[in-house]
Amino acid sequence: MSDSYLPRWREVAPGQAAVVAPDERLPWLQTTAMGVQHVIAMFGATVLAPVLMGFNPNIAILMSGIGTLIFFLITGGRVPSYLGSSFAFIGVVIAATGYAGQGPNANLGVALGGIIACGLVYVLIGVLVALTNERHHKSAPLRGMEVEEIEQDVAVHWIERLMPPVVTGAVVAVIGLNLAGVPIKNMAPTGFDTWMQALTFLCVGLIAVYSRGMVQRLLILMGLIAASLIYALLTNGMGLGKPIDLGPLASAPWFGLPQFAKPVFEANAMLLIAPVAVILVAENLGHIKAVSAMTGRDLNPYLGRAFIGDGIATMVSGAAGGTGVTTYAENIGVMAATKIYSTAIFVVAALIALLLGFSPKFGALIQAIPLPVMGGVSIVVFGLIAVAGAKIWVDNRVDFSQNKNLIVAAITLILGTGDFTLKFGQFALGGIGTATFGAVLLYALLNRSDPRA
Repeated sequence: MSDSYLPRWREVAPGQAAVVAPDERLPWLQTTAMGVQHVIAMFGATVLAPVLMGFNPNIAILMSGIGTLIFFLITGGRVPSYLGSSFAFIGVVIAATGYAGQGPNANLGVALGGIIACGLVYVLIGVLVALTNERHHKSAPLRGMEVEEIEQDVAVHWIERLMPPVVTGAVVAVIGLNLAGVPIKNMAPTGFDTWMQALTFLCVGLIAVYSRGMVQRLLILMGLIAASLIYALLTNGMGLGKPIDLGPLASAPWFGLPQFAKPVFEANAMLLIAPVAVILVAENLGHIKAVSAMTGRDLNPYLGRAFIGDGIATMVSGAAGGTGVTTYAENIGVMAATKIYSTAIFVVAALIALLLGFSPKFGALIQAIPLPVMGGVSIVVFGLIAVAGAKIWVDNRVDFSQNKNLIVAAITLILGTGDFTLKFGQFALGGIGTATFGAVLLYALLNRSDPRA
């Protein structure tokens, strides 16, 4: 890469190179097309997450674009990534606000204060990683070691030892399991709605298994669209349930300022939501590893900057009324399929997201999605979150014949799923919070006997 802080992208012709590196780009027309594809890839999840928490989807899309630009600037344009709404916040936001799953979240400000606190913790972790990298960078030559080797050993390994796969897997699984009752108890008030939920997750399942290409990559969004069309046929067409009201969509203007919201800082919510930083660190670390492997370039020296960029983007998003943001696996999938890792396409994608954020008609379209359809999609998404935790165990070959791993996972799952709550005077730490803190502390306690710890 060039010595300048931001990359000076070298243009490569289509088909000229099998892989387009982060500091390269296709001609701008093709780069713009690739940016649109990345917006489509992140679209379903980035829109779904705020709707499930009662946030304004326009703000979420707008802040995903702004957050991506912040990440680009802080990492010097060296790390290809799109920042979208993080599903890790759903459980803690619902727990902190008491959101019932329908309409705007009445306690949105409380959630925003917690999201900002989480972003601050995330930034502090990033600063610690960056300072550690710098200190060992200076001392490495004295010890006869390669700088990259020292940076990777220090910056990555201490995080992995504090939050090994058994801990991160359990915490991720708990977030999904803790949410299980929300769509089933709160998003299907009638028998017809319950059947629509079942039909919705059946649509998602059929698309996931029998479709191919981009449709399969957008399985949540495609399933939601298919189920909404079926719902409209059964209700608006046959009168079997509450019909879809398209009046607000027709009257909404194409362009306008979104409704920003102010954060409210409450200790209970902040302490409940802030631990999500543990999940964001694990997600970003996995993102850096995956992109490093795909591009053949060591991105570990940018790990601290990546944490700081993601943390600041989360704080800015929360300050404006948006969700916490994180690096997106969907966009990694697009890069893996296309072999195009140019950071220029993410600048384009961010600018497109900014335009969508200033369209009230887009927000009205999202709000028109029927509640039971959202409930069916929620069942799929929350289940996928739980399974993602188990996948972390499988991918990292967590050895459950070791009692420390078995006990940490077992206790963490039950604390979170059962919503185990600890009270300290007027403050109450709910199930996800106790599960997160408990997993980290319990592993540290039980791992003391390991000479490698």
